[in-house]
Amino acid sequence: MTTATRRGARRMAEIPPDVLRELSTGQLPTVNLVEFLAVDLELLLRSVAAHIGVDPQHAVLEQVLRALPNLKPMRRHWAIAAALQEAIAQDQAAADKLSGHPSDIARQWAALMVGLRAEDSLVSRLQRIRPFAADPHFGVREFAWMAVRDAVAADVPQALALLQPWVAESDPNLRRFASEVTRPRGVWCAHLELLKLDPQVGYPLLHPLRADPSRYVQNSVANWINDAAKSQPAWAQQVCGAWGAESTSRATAYICKRALRSLTTA
Repeated sequence: MTTATRRGARRMAEIPPDVLRELSTGQLPTVNLVEFLAVDLELLLRSVAAHIGVDPQHAVLEQVLRALPNLKPMRRHWAIAAALQEAIAQDQAAADKLSGHPSDIARQWAALMVGLRAEDSLVSRLQRIRPFAADPHFGVREFAWMAVRDAVAADVPQALALLQPWVAESDPNLRRFASEVTRPRGVWCAHLELLKLDPQVGYPLLHPLRADPSRYVQNSVANWINDAAKSQPAWAQQVCGAWGAESTSRATAYICKRALRSLTTA
């Protein structure tokens, strides 16, 4: 059964043992959060290391595995990414194998490594993150924007300028990335204070997406405006009012209704 047709379990205990084994050895991508949380990270890390040509008993990997029980779930993945980055060092072949690994979690680690490259400019990081932003797996795409969120937060005006061409991409995943990574508040990430105080700064990025045909993009744009509405409700209402007046698109109507949900339920 392919990942596209496989339905994930609703509880960890319901995951078939053979499926869990394949997930934990990197042979099978996850299809939902339950599977993601159920994966044996030690087994997966050792399997991935062997696949990319890194010693599964490498000292830095052993060190991070000992630390995992004391870390929160998301921090475990950041720690593993840092360990892999150190273990791979300058081995580009190993890095390429990690980026193309069949396991979505392995590719998530590769995406996080982009965020850990402190020496890279924002331009370089956005270039490196593109393949992960366009990845066919939803989980990798989420890790992609989280990987560079802090870099975006460090220079919001530059990030908005660099991401402007992304909203014209034919791939909806790339358009959605541009919106999602710049959300004023976002989820489980640093807030972008500039955009909370003055969301109009981000308007040029949003405007081309006001009638986007992809529901994936529509939801992100709506959530962006909803974030802004929590600190600048008048701005959110003004934008949606203008969009609604100029467009009869069902996509625009959906975006605006979802964007103002916090205000209509307050």
